[in-house]
Amino acid sequence: MCGRFTLSAPVLKVREHFGLEELADFPPRYNIAPTQPILIVMEDEHVTGGPRRGRLARWGLIPAWAKDPADIPLLFNARAETAGERNAFRAALRYRRCLVPATGFYEWQKQGGKARSQPHFLRPRDGSLIAFAGLMETFLAPDGSEIDTATILTTQASADLRPIHERMPVVVPQMAFDFWLNCRDNEPADVTRLMGAAPEGLFEAIPVGEAVNSVANMGPTVQDRITPPDDGGSDAPGGQASLPF
Repeated sequence: MCGRFTLSAPVLKVREHFGLEELADFPPRYNIAPTQPILIVMEDEHVTGGPRRGRLARWGLIPAWAKDPADIPLLFNARAETAGERNAFRAALRYRRCLVPATGFYEWQKQGGKARSQPHFLRPRDGSLIAFAGLMETFLAPDGSEIDTATILTTQASADLRPIHERMPVVVPQMAFDFWLNCRDNEPADVTRLMGAAPEGLFEAIPVGEAVNSVANMGPTVQDRITPPDDGGSDAPGGQASLPF
């Protein structure tokens, strides 16, 4: 799964990478959590191949048919393998695909029989921006207000990341942005090939301290490398981690 991620690149770099004509300034964010606003990128719905738009959305998709968001689980991730079969995601996968700009994400690796898990910061080795595959849905609240919401698609982790966690976010390469975002011409079956694991070696895994476990800790020090006790780093065998929130 992907329950925390980062976006710390300068605004100008984000604009250039995602082909955005405009983008309001924003501070670097080092510990983005579900229910918080996230930046998503969508294609202009009226112009094929036209300018892309950046907008904010609540991280945690609320299906349009939901009566009360409190009655459904927090849908901050969607399994790529089954998203097209689930009522919560089927329409968004067909008509409202988006990109989620990021500079990395966090995962928690179980440490044998220990109660606590070791957090890791996973970032591109070359320091580049990445785009997670996302889905967007606008929820119409009972009071008439509209809430843009989004989820991040996940898939089987690449072999080099599997010792940390068995799943990872779907990463859309820059050359495939137009193909992924073009919901008029490309149906879910057409974009399936984009929803596999990222290439091995794309990410560097950095063991970090437990400060990242708290959403109140938002500064860059949550990414500081540590030496895990008992050599519990990214090369140690592990299984699926449970997020500590």
